[in-house]
Amino acid sequence: MKKSLLTSIIALGVFGITNTEFGVVGILPQISKHFQVSVSQTGMLVSLFALIIAISGPFMTLLFSGINRKKILAGILVIFVISNVLSAFAPNYTVLLLLRLLPAFFHPVYFSVAFAAAASSVPEEQRATAVAKVFTGLTVGMVLGVPITSFIGDQFSLEAAFLFSAVINAIAFAGILKWIPSMPVEEKLSYGNQLKVLVKPQLWLNIAAASFILAALYAVYSYFAEYLTAVTSMNGKMISIMLILFGASGVIGNLQAAKLLGKSVVKTILFYPILLGIIYLLIFIAGSHTIPMILIIMAWGAVFTGGLIVSQTWITSEASEAPEFSNSLFVSFANLGVTIGTTLGGWFLSRIGTHQIIWSGLLFLTLAFMCIRMKIKLFDAKRIEGHY
Repeated sequence: MKKSLLTSIIALGVFGITNTEFGVVGILPQISKHFQVSVSQTGMLVSLFALIIAISGPFMTLLFSGINRKKILAGILVIFVISNVLSAFAPNYTVLLLLRLLPAFFHPVYFSVAFAAAASSVPEEQRATAVAKVFTGLTVGMVLGVPITSFIGDQFSLEAAFLFSAVINAIAFAGILKWIPSMPVEEKLSYGNQLKVLVKPQLWLNIAAASFILAALYAVYSYFAEYLTAVTSMNGKMISIMLILFGASGVIGNLQAAKLLGKSVVKTILFYPILLGIIYLLIFIAGSHTIPMILIIMAWGAVFTGGLIVSQTWITSEASEAPEFSNSLFVSFANLGVTIGTTLGGWFLSRIGTHQIIWSGLLFLTLAFMCIRMKIKLFDAKRIEGHY
């Protein structure tokens, strides 16, 4: 089979799983109204999912190592299909929350196996391109899955929004069964040498900075729909359009961030918190005005998506000798950042008001900038002028 088809199918599964995790962001107000719980409470659907990924990722991946990769990919997608179908008809919020906890344990396993399968399917010189294509499923799921899910929820029903994720995962499952060949693990990977990267203090500073950036992103973005409802006074249809606009500009931001990283990783990561901080201040100042907010959302979407690639590159740049393990660290700590950010953003929302959640994002950006500056001062001062 064509290698491009293999990576495309695996990437579709990544999109479906990512949409399961983040798609609810666009329908949190509907979930809140349907189950009669607060919006900050519904934020747990995002934060607990991410927390499980952050904690269980390395252990679950290790547990399933050595198993035929095709079986793992297909089996996990089945779990996500069942979870989404049952979520569509959950009788109460507690059941809905529990239905999201189980697949969260398998999320990092799919990602780890997906990257490994894509890399092993092509010659060594093409591996980076193959893995990048699979990574596109994550990016698209984060920036486009939310507006699509929000649109379906607003135009049809809450049940339809969950069933959308189920259908995507089911299509990916069928594609894996039909077109992906058996992929037995010929040699079980040893984690000994990969674990050695954890003794590098500079890696931990990079991990901290990336985690704080993800926290800054989702402290505000997790309540995107609620903010536009309460502060900008937009209706459901308008919010759906804004989410699509946000996602579309995100694709452009993704490409631009990649170009900047190609020129200098250090300069890009140093500039990023400042740029996002400016966007947040503009949101705080002009968030109640529709036209200015539309323009800000276009810029916000581009900067938001760039943060995903910037954070991933910042972590993996300090562990290039163990690329797969460093990617698993990104998945784990990115979700830890999402958990922390969503939780604090929800606290700000419930305690001091929706408009004030911007300050939670700025707090995390300040912490990220401090970590970046410390890393550069201690380890990278002589390399800033280079391409690193």
